[in-house]
Amino acid sequence: MKKILLAIALSVSAFSRSFAQQPAPSGAPAAPPMRLTTTAFPDGGIIPIKFTQAAPGAAPGGGTSPELTWSNVPPGTQSFVLHMHDVDVARNKTADDNLHWLVWNIPGTLTSLPEGIPAGAQLSDGSYQVNVFTPSYRGPGAAASGPLHHYVFEIFALDTKLDIKPGADGEGSAVRAKILKAIEGHVIGKAAYVGLFKRPQ
Repeated sequence: MKKILLAIALSVSAFSRSFAQQPAPSGAPAAPPMRLTTTAFPDGGIIPIKFTQAAPGAAPGGGTSPELTWSNVPPGTQSFVLHMHDVDVARNKTADDNLHWLVWNIPGTLTSLPEGIPAGAQLSDGSYQVNVFTPSYRGPGAAASGPLHHYVFEIFALDTKLDIKPGADGEGSAVRAKILKAIEGHVIGKAAYVGLFKRPQ
């Protein structure tokens, strides 16, 4: 009987050692990061005049918005926020920079915005837009006498939609503050793209 019990104990011990030495199952591969791209200019390159306030025939503070495409959207995305800002400007002695375009509640099923988004607070897909002054895209407009400015386009994937409406003209910075606060805890993906510009001499 003792021999049988000893044999069982040795078998259990050997099985336990064998099990412990098995490699832990590897985790699922990390999802690829989101990417934001445009055919209008290379990342880190010069933004063409067409997409700026210096474009021939552009309204003051206007310009044509570039086509933008994003990929590797995280599962569970309900909406997107697009944020374009000039990071070389400090407004009103604060850390705020210059808001050029903010589009929110872009449907989570979309993966691009076409060139030339029209002005207007609410777009046909249900999303909203503002810049620092008006409900539209505001192209780059850095002065010719200064350095090139860095215009950053950011796309945020959210696990929710935002219950925020545009304010009156001139309230774009306040709306942006509300948006950036509201997305805290809901960002499940992000990508950025940078363009450079200053007006020609």
